[in-house]
Amino acid sequence: MRLIRSRFVTPPTPAPSATPAAHPAESGEPAASAAERVGCQVAVVVLADVAAGHRWWGWSRIVLGPRRLRDVPGLRFAKVLGSGHEGGFGLRPSLSCQGLFLLFADEAAADAFLDASSVMASYRARCRELCSIKLRAWSSRGSWNGTRLAPSSVVPDDGPVAALTRASIRLPSAFEFWRKAPAAQVALAGAPGCRLAAGLGEAPLLRQVTFSVWDSVRAMDAYARSGAHLEAIHAAHRGRYFSESMFVRFVPVSIQGVWQGVRHR
Repeated sequence: MRLIRSRFVTPPTPAPSATPAAHPAESGEPAASAAERVGCQVAVVVLADVAAGHRWWGWSRIVLGPRRLRDVPGLRFAKVLGSGHEGGFGLRPSLSCQGLFLLFADEAAADAFLDASSVMASYRARCRELCSIKLRAWSSRGSWNGTRLAPSSVVPDDGPVAALTRASIRLPSAFEFWRKAPAAQVALAGAPGCRLAAGLGEAPLLRQVTFSVWDSVRAMDAYARSGAHLEAIHAAHRGRYFSESMFVRFVPVSIQGVWQGVRHR
């Protein structure tokens, strides 16, 4: 089912946001110049809960990382991510949940990957839950391993929106970061208007990713700018917790599949 509802104008400057400890966040880094940005038009997030009989296969995806994706046509950037317990946040790792974050040159390449690739066929055959979200960036700030995502001209109207925050946490700041994380995570779990949320990461404790889908910009901002989450933002900026971070807001083009017992369309 197509979800995109938009108007084509120059995107606004992103509003102040959050830390990856809980959710939407701005990095505090300058916006990317045209020369620094990757001209990728479509992002794909895949959330997977691997079935019990295929756990070794699932772990091998994380160990091998993006190397297994090198030959995917149109793929410009890729990360294979682990997850927290039951696909959530916190220090306890999941034995079954994982994710992909992918940037494609265009929507045709993204569709070909989702509909016909051997990678997705392998996940479908081995997962008890699988959800894929196709997205167009609305605003972007910061970088991921030096890669910057160029926003498209699409901005939200009154439909759903999504946010992805990732950060490399400085080792001396890790204790303080995780000390403040639980309250913000609990707030996200019960936040009005949050349709889907997943805690992901490249490496335990130090390289964290949060992805969420919301009913509206208003619902997302209400969470990002209040309570424990707002306190976590201020602490992150004061303490310079991150050596690198990236915050991207998206308009979902499509959502297909099941995550945490909920079917999304």
